[in-house]
Amino acid sequence: MDRFAYLVRRLLLVIPTFLGITIVCFSLTRFLPGGPVEIQLAKMRAAGESGPSAATVAGGAMKVTEEYRKELNRQFGFDRPIYVQYWDWLVTQRMGMRIHSYQYPNKTAWQLIRSRIPVSVWFGLVSFFLSYLICIPLGIAKALRHRTAFDAASSLLVFIGYAIPSFALAMILKMLFCGTVEGLGDIFPLGGFESDFAGAVPWTTRLADRAWHMFLPVCCYVSGNFAVLTLMMKNSLLDQISSDYVRTVLAKGASRPRAIWLHAFRNALIPIATGFGAVLRVLFAGSIIIESIFEIPGMGRLSWDALVGRDYAVFMALLALTSVLQLAGNLVSDFCYLFIDPRLHFGKD
Repeated sequence: MDRFAYLVRRLLLVIPTFLGITIVCFSLTRFLPGGPVEIQLAKMRAAGESGPSAATVAGGAMKVTEEYRKELNRQFGFDRPIYVQYWDWLVTQRMGMRIHSYQYPNKTAWQLIRSRIPVSVWFGLVSFFLSYLICIPLGIAKALRHRTAFDAASSLLVFIGYAIPSFALAMILKMLFCGTVEGLGDIFPLGGFESDFAGAVPWTTRLADRAWHMFLPVCCYVSGNFAVLTLMMKNSLLDQISSDYVRTVLAKGASRPRAIWLHAFRNALIPIATGFGAVLRVLFAGSIIIESIFEIPGMGRLSWDALVGRDYAVFMALLALTSVLQLAGNLVSDFCYLFIDPRLHFGKD
C-alpha cells in the first residue's frame, strides 16, 4: 500500500470516528437529567412559588409539570425518536450550527461560535508558534551542550515550568502583575482581549493593545507544552546523534555540524511532528481555565458556559467542530510523518 492509499484509508476512518463521538455525546444530552426542559420547568415552579398561597403553589406546580412538559419537549424537538433527532441535528441543522441557543434564543449556535473564533485563533496561533520557536531551539541547544552548566540550569527552569499547572500559574501572574493584591505591580490588565476603543485607531495601536492583554495568558498557554516539547526535542536529537548512520557519516569525513544539521536534525523532528496537527484544535478550542481566569471571550469560555447552562445546542455544535478539527489535525500529523521520514514504507511484506 503506497502513501496515498494510506492517507485515503486514514481519511475514511474519520467518518466512523466522528459519528461514534457525536452519537455517544448526543445520546447523553438526551438522557442525562438537568436538560433544558427541566430547567424551564424549574423556572416555572420558581415563578409559581411567588404566588399568594401554598395551595395554589402545589396545584400550579403540578399543573405546570404535567401540561407543559410535553409542549416543551415538542418545542425542543425531544418528542421524536432519538435517531430522527440525531439525523436532523447532523444533516438538516448542519451539525447543530443552525439551532438557536437555549440561553440566547435570538442567536444560533454558529453565530455564537463565529463571534468567538477570532479570539481563539489569535491566542492559538501566537501560543503555537511561540511554543515551537522557543522549545525547538532550546532543545537543540540542550542536546548540543549535554551535561553542561547550561543544560543543568535550563533543565531546572523547564521542570519548574512543568511542575506548575497552567491555572495556578495564571492566578500567580494575575496576582503579581495585575494589581489584584495591594502593593504589587499593576502592569497588565486584569483580563479581556483588547481595550474598548471609542473610535477608529491605527492598527499598530490596536496590535500593541492586544499584545498587552495577551502577554500573561500566552505565557500560561506556552507553559503547558514548554517542558514536554523541549525535552522531546533534546532526547530525540541525542538519539539521532548517537545512531550508527551519524557515526558512518562522520567516519566518511563529514564535519560534526554537517552530520548534525543535514542528517540527524531532520530525523529528530519526527516525534515533534506529532504536535503539528494539534494546531487546528488549539486554534479553535481555546482553554477553559485560562480564558475564565483572564475573562477572555474565546471558545473555551463559550464551551464552559454552554455546559454549565445546559445549553446543549451550543455544546454539541462546539463538540462537532472540535472533533472535526482534532481528526483533521491527526491527518496533518500523519502527513508530516510521511513528509519528514522517507523511511516509512507501506508496501506489502
